[in-house]
Amino acid sequence: MLQDLSIRNFAIIDDLQISFSGGLTILSGETGAGKSIIINAVNLLLGSRTTAKLIRTGAETAELEAFFQITTDSRVAKTLVEHGFDAKEGLLVRRIIARQERQRIYINGRLATIQILTSITKNLASISGQHVHQGLLKETHHLLILDQFGGLTSLRSKVYMCFHEIIPLIQKLDKLYALSDRQSDQIELLEFQKKEIMDAAISAGEDVTLEKERTRLRNSEALYQTIHRSIEDLYSSQGAVIERLIEVKKQLEKASQIDPEILPTGARVAHAAFELEDIAEELRTYLKNLQINEGRLEVVEARLDTLQKLKRKYGGSLEAAISHLESIDDELSGIEKLSTKISRIEAKLSERHTKLAGWALQLSEKRKMTAEILAKKVEKELATLKMAQAIFAISLRSIPFEENTSLHLKTKDKTINETGIDRATFLIAPNVGEDLKPLSSIASGGELSRVILAIKAILAETQSVETVVFDEVDAGIGGSVAEVVGKKLALLANYHQVICITHLPQIAKFGDHHFRISKQVSRGRTRTTILPLGKKERLNEIARMLGGEKITQATRDHARELLEKREYFTKVARGK
Repeated sequence: MLQDLSIRNFAIIDDLQISFSGGLTILSGETGAGKSIIINAVNLLLGSRTTAKLIRTGAETAELEAFFQITTDSRVAKTLVEHGFDAKEGLLVRRIIARQERQRIYINGRLATIQILTSITKNLASISGQHVHQGLLKETHHLLILDQFGGLTSLRSKVYMCFHEIIPLIQKLDKLYALSDRQSDQIELLEFQKKEIMDAAISAGEDVTLEKERTRLRNSEALYQTIHRSIEDLYSSQGAVIERLIEVKKQLEKASQIDPEILPTGARVAHAAFELEDIAEELRTYLKNLQINEGRLEVVEARLDTLQKLKRKYGGSLEAAISHLESIDDELSGIEKLSTKISRIEAKLSERHTKLAGWALQLSEKRKMTAEILAKKVEKELATLKMAQAIFAISLRSIPFEENTSLHLKTKDKTINETGIDRATFLIAPNVGEDLKPLSSIASGGELSRVILAIKAILAETQSVETVVFDEVDAGIGGSVAEVVGKKLALLANYHQVICITHLPQIAKFGDHHFRISKQVSRGRTRTTILPLGKKERLNEIARMLGGEKITQATRDHARELLEKREYFTKVARGK
């Protein structure tokens, strides 16, 4: 049950706190006051996708928070425990939407992902708004409703999981078949690649070493001249550096006889002379080993060209080419075992197809029985909602056969998808003499609202959700129809916490709790406020809903009469 809701900087709401109770809670107010924004906030706390556009103008973040009381033996409690939460604490969901950064979700104070949130809240609440009205027109939802009513979701899940186990196996088998078809060509290609790489006898880093050698060979003459001149300048020529250093050393030695403090400096000069002699010797050795060999340059250029071709063909580096050589052996070995692999996957597919087909056919049979029961119950519910002449039916048909569908996704010439072998369509004839037609083609707003309410009332007996929210349940209805819709909501509140947004006083009067939502302009900004209504305030709100902003004694009397009738209904129908 939703107990507390907090909304900050969300759309036109700056700061709003609401505490809810059990039974039927009514939210009313003028159009545009922010009623649907509150429902949108609850949807986001249940895991719907969000956008930074919902942040209130001038704010950097929007914050939504809700606390749910949950029963310890519920599915929600079990899911909480599976994710490492203490179900005894209840469920506290906090969601922060930021402009410049990713959103953050907290569950019982711990950072969580959207996947964890949706897995926990999927059985927590049911929200019927404009998107649900539109969703009911989509046939893809009809099958799910049928399965929910019939308690077939477990069997449906088996079909779903088995189907998604089969799909990757089919894809893998198709690849193996294709590989088998071109097996000889593939072997020939792989053996050619193996021979090409092995004949090249490459080693890791060889190209880097050869690049350095090529640079030396291309510039060998310039290197020779530079090194030779350096040796001459250091050691061989008249007035060479070493010769001059030796002379400096002698002069310092004489000077040190006068002032001994100069002696260390003279020693350093002598050391420098010895160091330069070593350098000159190293340069002579380098000069002896320096090759000026056009033939060697051609060999290096040719080798580098070979290596470059290999790199282009096999991954961009010699290391990648070596790795490819290793993978060739693995692939050749794999091809040799191809028939074994094919046989093994075919056996897996056969076993899973047997399961999938069995479950899909079993599910289909149960759907046929469930469809008849659900159709009768919907008709019965619609009769209580002033659609006594309406005929409701559920058409079940097989998924169209497609020749290119894998044999592993067929049974008895019927195609199997992740929901089984059926498609369902809700059909309705609202009036006597009319033919049954798809709900999407004939239902008016008022009829659709009542069909949704009828289905919700029926599912209330099988669904484990504790909170049911209705937005726009009064679309297209009024008068006596609104009265029976209100009664239906009040009865539904015996099983669930029900929160309903409505503009109709005939519905609002049945609420156990009533909030008025309004918007005001303060300091150039629009803000939404919510006020729990006591007896007097509620009388005035019902009067406003009856007659507009100008409340007269007549509308007040009418409102009082409506509330008195509600009290009588509550005592009789709800045992209060």
